[in-house]
Amino acid sequence: MQVKIADSWKNILQNEFEKPYFKQLTAFVDAEYEKHICFPNKEVIFSAFDFCSFDALKVVIIGQDPYHGEGQANGLCFSVQEGVKHPPSLQNIFKEMSKDLSCELPQTGDLENWAKQGVLLLNATLTVRTKEPGSHQKKGWEIFTDATIAQISQEKENVIFLLWGKFAESKMNLIDLSKHTIFKAPHPSPLGAWRGWFGSKHFTKTNAVLKSLNKVEINW
Repeated sequence: MQVKIADSWKNILQNEFEKPYFKQLTAFVDAEYEKHICFPNKEVIFSAFDFCSFDALKVVIIGQDPYHGEGQANGLCFSVQEGVKHPPSLQNIFKEMSKDLSCELPQTGDLENWAKQGVLLLNATLTVRTKEPGSHQKKGWEIFTDATIAQISQEKENVIFLLWGKFAESKMNLIDLSKHTIFKAPHPSPLGAWRGWFGSKHFTKTNAVLKSLNKVEINW
């Protein structure tokens, strides 16, 4: 696995790339992609970092695992490639967004536009074997993405973290609450969305904080 990551992140994460765990992770990922069908495509594994530069970062959304179906994952959490049917969690994200912002439901499930505005769409695990959810967990990705969250917390100020579900909430210990804003809600999956995802208003809340900081709001 060749680590092609945007220059703005290299200085922040370079130490991680040189650690033994990351070298082991690289070997594991290379072997998996050689032997099995894995997602996303190798060239977009680090898309979350490519589309959202460290300097432009305003918001972090944390997912767990890439989609494991053919042609879905594109390197951004909750996002799918253009033209792909919206998975249930993404459908619920768009339903809440539409109601919160009084806007129409998006046609595309590709969240690249969010990322380009400063939203880091970070999965805790960046790769997966086809039709085997969680198959690349506990191989080193979580160490890397936890380090990413910790570095953001340390090096930046006034970042808004949107933690959707228990897994995302487990990352709170990596975030300096005195410097950053956290909004929590149940996961938008059909299993948990009715327990408080709908009505959480994270989109307007996020923009209200950005406005109070004299930052450009996100055009969700």
